[in-house]
Amino acid sequence: MVTMSSKRDYYEILGVARTATREEITQAYRRLALKYHPDRNPGDEEAVRRFKEASEAFEVLSDPEKRARYDRYGHAGLEGGAPQFHDISDIFEAFRDIFQDSIFGDFFGMGRSRGPRPTRGQDVTCTVELSLEEVLHGAEKEVRFQRRRECQHCGGTGADPRVGLQTCDYCRGHGRVVTTRGFLRVETTCPACHGQGRQVTTPCPECNGRGAVLEQVTRTVSIPAGIDEDIQLRLAGQGHAGTHGGPSGHCYVQVRIKPHPLFQRHGNDLVCRLPISYPQAVLGAELEVPTLEGSQTVKIAPGTQPGQVIRLRRQGLPDLESGRRGDLLVEIALEVPRRVTGKQRELLKQLADLEDRHPGPQRKSFFDKLKEYFASSRSSAEE
Repeated sequence: MVTMSSKRDYYEILGVARTATREEITQAYRRLALKYHPDRNPGDEEAVRRFKEASEAFEVLSDPEKRARYDRYGHAGLEGGAPQFHDISDIFEAFRDIFQDSIFGDFFGMGRSRGPRPTRGQDVTCTVELSLEEVLHGAEKEVRFQRRRECQHCGGTGADPRVGLQTCDYCRGHGRVVTTRGFLRVETTCPACHGQGRQVTTPCPECNGRGAVLEQVTRTVSIPAGIDEDIQLRLAGQGHAGTHGGPSGHCYVQVRIKPHPLFQRHGNDLVCRLPISYPQAVLGAELEVPTLEGSQTVKIAPGTQPGQVIRLRRQGLPDLESGRRGDLLVEIALEVPRRVTGKQRELLKQLADLEDRHPGPQRKSFFDKLKEYFASSRSSAEE
């Protein structure tokens, strides 16, 4: 038997100041109760003692009248009215009203049935294909996808409207079931009705008891100029319907850009390969090159080399955020014909003879190095 003089101070037990608010007292008690709860400390008598001690302190300090008497007279002011906990179940009953609507109450089996919680619907995805011209200017595109919507016939309950939802036989409509393990009572969500308290006995003929049906949806999505494939567009609230009053999910539109026959995309820049002939590369020329908005004339300077790049400013794609356009990079490619006419062959031979007599600087340098190499090889062999 614990005497009044040997009892610890209630504020000290909970670890709060004498000026603590009721909320601070409640939070302190919850921490201690979770720490020393017998179910978390099986066979630990000291934990049971601490649990009872904290519960007794909370019962007094959470009651304004009892707390006032305790603050004025100490433990003596509670004689005859102080709480007496002889069993853990006494504590559960004493605090049922205090914790009945909290998560903490669920842990101790004190929660009331709250029914199923509203759940947000799942997201759906679809794909839209774009041309580079649509990326340049932006577009309005239609997308199609499937989603689950609430069954109109049963209102989402899944039950035949002529019968409706019936009281759950397993939990008798409470939505929660209580299991007693020694002195511990554990309250859990009913596995039969999932906390709803009611269940489907006769399924809805339209949705087969699912509460939702699939539908094909067509929506229009605005494509901003400059969009790229790593960006998803969101159609808010266009996904699967939520359950128990929860919001619908979203539809995410994945962008796919179709290959273009002339251009390759590199960020906001476009690359176009322009094939030119040998005479055009040597003598220079003026040629029409394509753009996404028509064509533009470019000058090929005499002596242009294969792989050289001509940059056309602001002929690329716009930046998604700033709108600033990239460039069109025209890459020069030397076109070598696979077949030539007799006249072309004759002229090319004449040109080849002239080039052999008067090689260009790169060829001349190469042949000079080649001669030096062979001369050095012969000297080494003679030695």
